[in-house]
Amino acid sequence: MYKLLLRPLLFCFDPEKVHYFIFSLIRNFSKIPGMSALFRSLYLVKDSSLEREFFGLKFNNPVGLAAGFDKNAVLYNELANFGFGFIEIGTVTPKGQAGNPKKRLFRLQDDKGIINRMGFNNDGLETAISQLKKNRGKLIIGGNIGKNTDTKPEDYTKDYMTCFNGLHPYVDYFVLNVSCPNVASHAKLNDKDYLLELIHAVQKANRVFEDQKPILLKIAPDLNDQQLDEIIDIISETSLDGVIASNTSIDRTGLKASNERLAEIGNGGLSGQPIKEKSTKVIRYLSEKSNQSFPIIGVGGIHSAEDALEKLEAGADLVQLYTGFIYEGPKLIKDINKLLLKKAN
Repeated sequence: MYKLLLRPLLFCFDPEKVHYFIFSLIRNFSKIPGMSALFRSLYLVKDSSLEREFFGLKFNNPVGLAAGFDKNAVLYNELANFGFGFIEIGTVTPKGQAGNPKKRLFRLQDDKGIINRMGFNNDGLETAISQLKKNRGKLIIGGNIGKNTDTKPEDYTKDYMTCFNGLHPYVDYFVLNVSCPNVASHAKLNDKDYLLELIHAVQKANRVFEDQKPILLKIAPDLNDQQLDEIIDIISETSLDGVIASNTSIDRTGLKASNERLAEIGNGGLSGQPIKEKSTKVIRYLSEKSNQSFPIIGVGGIHSAEDALEKLEAGADLVQLYTGFIYEGPKLIKDINKLLLKKAN
């Protein structure tokens, strides 16, 4: 029903406005008695063979929702009813910020892709905390954290630390978002020496807490082999808990969209099917070169159950959806879990 009726209608309107409309729709429908139970009966697949355990956390199934969809942690309880095994909120920054000027979110329908330059728009740390206090404990919640756009380079780590300390009691794992192409000083965030400084600072803060949380690094799909080798070295040197591969891409190679359309859109991060192979290649390289020495969450271009299986077979331990969820609808989560069940039995 989603792909035949709802999606064609929604895709007639501005993507960002549609996003907030869908949020309102899900929230209001979920308030109707019995509706949440109906969603769970339609989409949730429960089976012990789907359970996964990584970095000390037990996931009901390996299919998660990537950061960027529920930035302010306002809908994760309702989204859990669609069958996700975990949901990542954010990117959260210390202060709320509007992000980049609109329009900043664009569909590439022929490519089944999205280009965004949102710019870490979110309501800030305190809002995220207040929303996370409403957690009904349905599934694992990740906290994706970043810096404010106007933060000076010497204070980048301070921003990450503010978010880390503030969210620590309310999330199950953390993601250091240092690979988004839509924020300033992208180069510094990918400098090896700075990454080591940031990771060590966050790990030091983590040790202060009795209940220490796993910390992961989210990387770009555009890194070359030498840069990926550096990531492996960083993980080895810091004993970081894992990697999310990958974020959006700045590469426009091979798109069906015309050069005129791409010029009209301008800069931004590309997600969806166009980066599927690029993301899988990064996952396979990290897995093989590290001898599977750390967990990998695979994200990028998953639009079918077979796409998810490809990521897992390449070396991912868990997967996340974003653009595929928008294009294919909630049935995609069920399809992936059903295929994994079939493979397990």
